[in-house]
Formats: sequence, structure tokens, C-alpha cells
Amino acid sequence: MMIALARRNRISIPFKSVEEARAAYRFTRLQDFLDLYYEGTKVLRTEEDFFDLTMAYLNRARADNVRHAEFFFDPQGHAERGLPFSVSISGILTALSLARAQFGMTAKVILCFLRHLDEEHAFQTLTAAEPWLDRIAAVGLASSELGHPPEKFARVFAASKERGLRLCAHAGEEGPPAYVSQALDILGVERIDHGNRALEDADLVSRLAHQEMTLTVCPLSNLNLRVIDNMRSHPLKRMLDLGLKATVNSDDPAFFGGYMSANFEAVIEALDLSAENIRTLARNSFTGSFLSEGEKRAHLAAIDKTPA
Repeated sequence: MMIALARRNRISIPFKSVEEARAAYRFTRLQDFLDLYYEGTKVLRTEEDFFDLTMAYLNRARADNVRHAEFFFDPQGHAERGLPFSVSISGILTALSLARAQFGMTAKVILCFLRHLDEEHAFQTLTAAEPWLDRIAAVGLASSELGHPPEKFARVFAASKERGLRLCAHAGEEGPPAYVSQALDILGVERIDHGNRALEDADLVSRLAHQEMTLTVCPLSNLNLRVIDNMRSHPLKRMLDLGLKATVNSDDPAFFGGYMSANFEAVIEALDLSAENIRTLARNSFTGSFLSEGEKRAHLAAIDKTPA
């Protein structure tokens, strides 16, 4: 799609073919991925581009039997290219409406602040988003974690909460356990994205379990970004054994080699998960979502009716 949109919008990118692009998908750290990711975002220029991209994702997720998706988008990366906020959000929201009408799949949008930029830039993004806040579920943090602790965004998260937005943040992927604590104590998040390194702090683990804090764990992303050496060493099973409310998620799946089914298949095979483990992961994904309580109950009932 990156190559097709580059041609449609007459934009030069460093890849002449899909094969050349895929050859670049070799990452040793988060920043390697981000460099390629931001290169790819350059091809998104029109509302139609954002609609096509979102619709392609929703159709692919539907093929994996996803019933509800909550995904991030990064408007700041587009604003730096002079693209108005309205262009990206309008294309995305149109696709969400069509997916719900055509095949009953629901989705919520999470506006991410880029942590390598300053908090003032995040405030500008929140202001630009004002007309659409009733259709944006939450705010989060994305981009380079190391050197950009959650406390850097304390004021803009407080302002987002005042506007009725839910709160989540990437923490403990590359950053230390202290970043997870800051996300909880300073930002007041309801959900931790990744959270792997929280396991290095026993007191923090106990706290996360006691609070039933949802962790959005991304196995194939962890593998491709060298957060783990191999899937057999992934901490997901340990998280469940410790009573943590872990979930399985895809993370930039076009880059990291796997949508939802592939992530489930990878951990089931490598960690020898039981049927009950899998059911727990599925239930956690809905109870930890930003859906209403009634919507959660409907999805949980569907899981309970599914044979083991």
C-alpha cells in the first residue's frame, strides 16, 4: 500500500518494489522501526488515503475474527508535513462507520502524542482535535520511549482527562519499570501498553495485579524489536501466572509480521498455553477495552458460548 499510495500521490520513496521495502523490515531496536515508519507515513496525503489505509486494516482484522479494535494514530507526524488534522481523522472515521455498517465490526480511535516531541506540541494537537473529541476514545503515548518518561506529558494528560478522554500509555517496552510507575502515578492511565519490564519490580507487579491493570502485550512486535530473544522467552505466560491482566495484541502488524491470529498462534505454540489461558486472554481484551459495560457483557457472553 505504501508503494501504491506513493505512485498515486507522486511521492518519491526509497523503495522501487514491495520486495525492496520488505528487505528493510529488519530491526534491532525501536528506533530502527520508527525511522522506516515515518518514511512510510509520507505517502499519506489525502482523506482518501487515510480512508483506504484504515479500511484495509479493518478488513484484514476482520479476517482474523476481530470483533472490536482500538488502535492508535499519530496526527503529529502528519502535522509536521503540513497536513491538517481534519484530513486524517475524517478518512479514519469514515472507514470506521462503513465497517460497522457493512460487517458489524466496531472500533475506537486512540490519539497518540509523540513522546520525542515536546508537551507544547502535544497541546497543539489536542486543540486541533477539539471538534472530533466526541469520536476519539482516548489519548496515548507513542514513539521513542527511552529518554522520554511519562512525566514529560503530565499536563496534557490531565487536560485530556478533563475533556472526557480515556488514558493509556506505552511504558516498559524499552523504558524501565519506573516509566510504568510514572504512567500510573503521574499520568493516571487506565491501561499500560506493553509493560514487559514491569516484571523486573516485584512490588510493581503486585500493584498491577491488585489494580487489575490491563497490559496490552504485543508478542511479535517484542520479537522483531529484540525486546525478547525468542518467543519461548516471552513473559506472557508468566504474566498470567502472576495474576496480571495481560492481553494479546498486534503492533504495527504490517511491519512486525503478524496480525491478531499470528500473534495468538505464536504464543500458543511457544508457551504451550492452555485453552483456559487463551479464553482468559480473550476475556481480558474485552474487560480491558474502552467499550461500555453493556457492550463488554455481550462480547464476554459470546466468548462463553464458544467451544474450547
